[in-house]
Amino acid sequence: MNKEQQELLDEAYENYCKSFENQTLIEQYSFDTDPMIQLMFLNKCKTDTEFSERWGLKIEERELSDEESIFHYEKELYSPLRIIDPKIPVMPNKLITITYNDTKLESYE
Repeated sequence: MNKEQQELLDEAYENYCKSFENQTLIEQYSFDTDPMIQLMFLNKCKTDTEFSERWGLKIEERELSDEESIFHYEKELYSPLRIIDPKIPVMPNKLITITYNDTKLESYE
């Protein structure tokens, strides 16, 4: 996961936590009284569509086909940015897409 994606996840989690500050006493007793830790929040967004939609955070992970892996590996291998960072890229096998507040970020791992 890249830095931009982590910042987007942090923002979504921060907004989730802030919602607990504004609860009325009735809401506190009828729902969870404390926010989940960030890892639990992110996992619930990955696995629970209704929860994900409620908080506006969509996290999708999918395995890449062999052809897609090779394509993205070669794209990184022959990227002009390798002049700045000459290390050999790792063959990606997963696409991670994060969508929050009309911002969509993709990364390959």
